[in-house]
Amino acid sequence: MKLYGYYRSSAAYRVRIALNLKSLPWEAQLVDLRAPASMQHSAQFRALNPQRLIPVLADGEHILTQSLAIIEYLEETHPEPPLLPRAPLERARVRALALAVACDIHPLNNTRVLGYLRDPLGHDDAAVHAWYAEWIARGFTALEADARRLGDGRHMFGSAVTLADVCIVPQLYNAQRMHCDVAPYPTLNAIGAHLGSLPAFARAAPEQQPDAPR
Repeated sequence: MKLYGYYRSSAAYRVRIALNLKSLPWEAQLVDLRAPASMQHSAQFRALNPQRLIPVLADGEHILTQSLAIIEYLEETHPEPPLLPRAPLERARVRALALAVACDIHPLNNTRVLGYLRDPLGHDDAAVHAWYAEWIARGFTALEADARRLGDGRHMFGSAVTLADVCIVPQLYNAQRMHCDVAPYPTLNAIGAHLGSLPAFARAAPEQQPDAPR
């Protein structure tokens, strides 16, 4: 398998975690999102994904896009260890936690959205940071309550790693990188600390990727 990604992309980070958890061999294909490279806009990459977004997973001749779709494909083709519970109600709850990150927090703080706030809308760095912090705070406040209710203090749901954990760790990383105040979310912080100590999560961390600055 080949994973097209960028070290700081939280969506690619999710897929790296899932691949590692399932002990699947994969090869990194680097897509530098930074100008002037902007490789996501190249004709070669657009042929893989017309959305010009990462990650993209190439499994042989099959090209897959969208991180949660990729992870669910991995879950269905390599079911062990499971990232979704067997019971339908529990699966729905784990998916809801994952989607709260992937659909409600991350898209509003995506690089292309922040770039649009700056140019052409003309907002300065302070305004863009306030935007970023607002959506982190709203999302994390709800997830903190959910994690207290549904998890064991080390996992978002239950007592084993699930898709919800795969999603929260990259979002915590992003929030801390952007200097958001995460002190009000002790349960999320404890979960992130525990998961970050696990080899599959540690190897997927941005600073461990071949395109990370040294």
